[in-house]
Amino acid sequence: MRATVVVPVLKSRSRGGQSESASTRTPESRLDEATGLAQAIDLDVVNGSIVPVNDPRPATLLGTGKIEEIKHLLDERNSGLVIVDHPLTPVQQRNLEKEWNAKVIDRTGLILEIFGRRASTKEGTLQVDLAHLNYQKGRLVRSWTHLERQRGGGGFMGGPGETQIEADRRLLQDRIIKLERELEQVVRTRQLHRAKRRKVPHPIVALVGYTNAGKSTLFNRITGAGVLAEDMLFATLDPTLRRMKLPHGRTVILSDTVGFISDLPTHLVAAFRATLEEVLEADLILHVRDMSDVDNQAQSSDVLRILNDLGIDEAEGERRILEVWNKIDRLEPEAHDAMVQKSSGMKNVIAVSAISGEGVDGLMDEISRRLSGVMTETTVTLPVDRLALLPWLYDHAVVDSREDNEDGSVTLDLRLSETEAAELERRIGNGAKPAKEDWER
Repeated sequence: MRATVVVPVLKSRSRGGQSESASTRTPESRLDEATGLAQAIDLDVVNGSIVPVNDPRPATLLGTGKIEEIKHLLDERNSGLVIVDHPLTPVQQRNLEKEWNAKVIDRTGLILEIFGRRASTKEGTLQVDLAHLNYQKGRLVRSWTHLERQRGGGGFMGGPGETQIEADRRLLQDRIIKLERELEQVVRTRQLHRAKRRKVPHPIVALVGYTNAGKSTLFNRITGAGVLAEDMLFATLDPTLRRMKLPHGRTVILSDTVGFISDLPTHLVAAFRATLEEVLEADLILHVRDMSDVDNQAQSSDVLRILNDLGIDEAEGERRILEVWNKIDRLEPEAHDAMVQKSSGMKNVIAVSAISGEGVDGLMDEISRRLSGVMTETTVTLPVDRLALLPWLYDHAVVDSREDNEDGSVTLDLRLSETEAAELERRIGNGAKPAKEDWER
């Protein structure tokens, strides 16, 4: 379908009476992003317009002059779909469709359409369906042509009965309740999975970031997984978890999550809460940023805002979040060198290229350092009846040396974290004894 993208730039009044932009994002970057969103569902974008709006109209958002100008563009380009990169009320959406004689969808509707295309699992489909229904609940008036019909009522004094729109709204609400119950089951299932993972306590590392920041490419680079990774907005929707071993031997679980985006609809965040709970459970959060994007600072603010909405505040974020400055391979040589030098002087930042692999080894070392904390060197001798613990030790500790004794027992020199040393003590009683001083990486 041939589509036209319209980006309204609203002005907000400051105290001094001067107009200032209501958004921190540049209009050009908003237009590029909206065009990318449209192309992500194979729409043919034939025109894009940035429209300043000094006085938003309750009925149409845009002024009559701009509406007429866009109508001429639609006729010239034979465009039957208009994407307005701004939330529209049901009344505004209906009025603009009448004025332009074309289908109109707002930013929320476009994002929901993309999510509907990308959902591949039952959980993803449930989440998208629920968000769609909540979005459509207030738009039934424009979704049907027979709403003036009424039914019911008995006798000449009887009332008109239930209108068609009321019946449709009731059926839609019943469907919403059914989906919410199914999603509750999804939440319970995820909680069971997390409980099982806690029994084999591998730390969880979650990748978050603005859509198309390169999370899935980085995920594939460090795990060897085959997750879909394309230069496309929302290429990944359903979360993926993989086990991987860090350079110093520790096993962790890496989680790739759905990409964030500015002005993410509230009901969409609510629908995907079951998925995003993986982020809340994570021991370490990797905030992946596309440093080749001129708007990466605004994108970072959007991600941190959503994390805050999920319950990860700024104070907790400083402890749990590690920034990964990705796509440095796209920078000019001077900008690349400056970016690497700047990141090396910051304790919470690692510069990488998920495509070339530059900086990834340093990222893995930093993940290992953060998750290991204070390491303990220990010597342990496992008798024959405790040899079943060997796989656990190789998964959770760094084995520096091993000696197989004549009586069948095994002596190991180990390095492991304080938490895992305590777990080892619990598993084998007093069989482990510290051999050397504690040391910190």
